[in-house]
Amino acid sequence: MTTIASIKQAIIADPANAAYTAQGWEPLFHVLPSATILVISQAPGRIAQNTKTYFNDASGDRLREWMGVTREEFYHSDKIAVMPLDFYYPGKGKSGDLPPRKGFAEKWHAPLLAQMPNVQLTLLVGQYAIKAYLGKRREKTLTATVQRYQDYLPDYFPLVHPSPLNYGWQKRNPWFQTDVVPDLQARVRVALR
Repeated sequence: MTTIASIKQAIIADPANAAYTAQGWEPLFHVLPSATILVISQAPGRIAQNTKTYFNDASGDRLREWMGVTREEFYHSDKIAVMPLDFYYPGKGKSGDLPPRKGFAEKWHAPLLAQMPNVQLTLLVGQYAIKAYLGKRREKTLTATVQRYQDYLPDYFPLVHPSPLNYGWQKRNPWFQTDVVPDLQARVRVALR
């Protein structure tokens, strides 16, 4: 029988992850059968990987604010799962972190999704998650996709990444805070019941 623990061990044992395992890193994700909300994101940041806690940074603070949940609810409600496109910090790029590795999500997401039969709300956080899950269904721009988020419900709720690098985007798009965030918070509350 496949279990979350056995999938985690297979990820650790995968030769493609040997460099991370050699550093003492474990794959960073949180999947549980009781989850009713699933956050699909890019990949752990440096702080998250070093502290072994997903979204343990300014991006996480902003995401929790958008969702309308406390840190306690986010980490300990047994209702919120987090599954990045890559479970390891990919390293630093010219502007922000490197993208998640190609092929990682395709290999590991399906068996983990099968372990979460109760998910009611799936948040696609950032352009990489949106591209991976919406594919050609997404709009030409990230802004247009997030603005038309209702077109993807009830399956997916696309969001811009909560990174401090995107604060300028939020200032240029005030509709996100006035229209999208309240709807997100209402849907999160329903899914947490």
